[in-house]
Amino acid sequence: MANQEQLAILKKGVNFWYGWREKNPEIKIDFKGANLAGTDLSIFNLTGANLSNANLANANLRATNLSDANLIGADLSHALLEDADLTRANLSDANLIGADFNEAHLPYAILDRTTLIDTDFTGAYLYRTSLKRATLVRTNLSEADLSNADLSGATLNLAYFREARLDFTNLSKVELGDTTFAKIDFSNTYGLEDIVHLFPSSIGIDSIQFSKGSMPEKFLRGCGLSDLDIQYARLASPSLSPEQVTEITYRIHQLYVGGGIQYYSCFISYSSKDEEFAQKLHDDLQNNGVRCWFDREDLKIGDAIRPTIDRQIRLRDKLLVILSENSIKSEWVGDEVEGALEEEQKGNRSVLFPIRLDDTILNTRDDWAAKIKRRRHIGDFSNWKDKGSYQKAFERLLRDLKAPSEIKDELE
Repeated sequence: MANQEQLAILKKGVNFWYGWREKNPEIKIDFKGANLAGTDLSIFNLTGANLSNANLANANLRATNLSDANLIGADLSHALLEDADLTRANLSDANLIGADFNEAHLPYAILDRTTLIDTDFTGAYLYRTSLKRATLVRTNLSEADLSNADLSGATLNLAYFREARLDFTNLSKVELGDTTFAKIDFSNTYGLEDIVHLFPSSIGIDSIQFSKGSMPEKFLRGCGLSDLDIQYARLASPSLSPEQVTEITYRIHQLYVGGGIQYYSCFISYSSKDEEFAQKLHDDLQNNGVRCWFDREDLKIGDAIRPTIDRQIRLRDKLLVILSENSIKSEWVGDEVEGALEEEQKGNRSVLFPIRLDDTILNTRDDWAAKIKRRRHIGDFSNWKDKGSYQKAFERLLRDLKAPSEIKDELE
């Protein structure tokens, strides 16, 4: 229930409100469930206010300070939020149909599970904003800055961009995973090559057609598209010369008839202290047709550790664990290895795929590490900084990651 005394002060106007807040800075603003539909709240200071489940439909919130505000479940349909400050605001489950966030400031805001239909974010600043489980339908994100935003989650269609506009939108360092893109034109979108892919994502054929084949291969690989899919996507470009069409068609034929080697997909588990090697290995595997994704040690607050690990392992064919002095000390890596071993027992299949950067695993007595030492052949990348040694170990790794049909073909 909203604080009626505070509501009465609010209705006396912005000048009175500022004077009251200056005298009472410690008082928490409580407008929970308040009916403020159509109210002119432009340039009000509502920092930290509790507006959960409030009715702000058609409200004028132009240049309003809503930083740190609780807007969970609020009705902001068709509200005007141009130039508003929503830094760290929580808009989870809010109704933002038709809301206008033109040039609004939303860094670190939380829009988890929010439905954004016909919402206008043109030019909005959404740095590090969380859009997990968000549904975006006909949302205008043109010229918006979503750099480092979180568009990932635990189930399919978490950030669903159906007919969303991404003209000149900055997606640099955005986190994707289980994200579905339908009817999206990426041809003028910035930062696609710098996206962080936590899991595979789904790109509709309509998005490939709308984008006219202009999406970079690194982005498509990160989303999980096969080499064959990527070649088909390239054919969507209307600017291809006849020679280029012939070249791509020939490549498709080679891949289709079996010229392309099929590999297991991988989830790479590693210590953040070994990130230089992990990044190099990831890039080289992707470039050679192995679809792989990074593990993340820094789970989001509230994530259940073991269920998250188990799900990540089930999604990939192999858990490629990078063993080193650093990773053996990591409780996170240990949990993943234990999860992989349990998955092997349940599914009667080989999941764990270990490689090492030093000799620590050969001398350790740690329980999970000792199990690997006793039971598995461990790929040796201990001299990985030497180009020749790395290449030899990498070629062995590629050979071992071939899917069964590929191995059968080699033996026949």
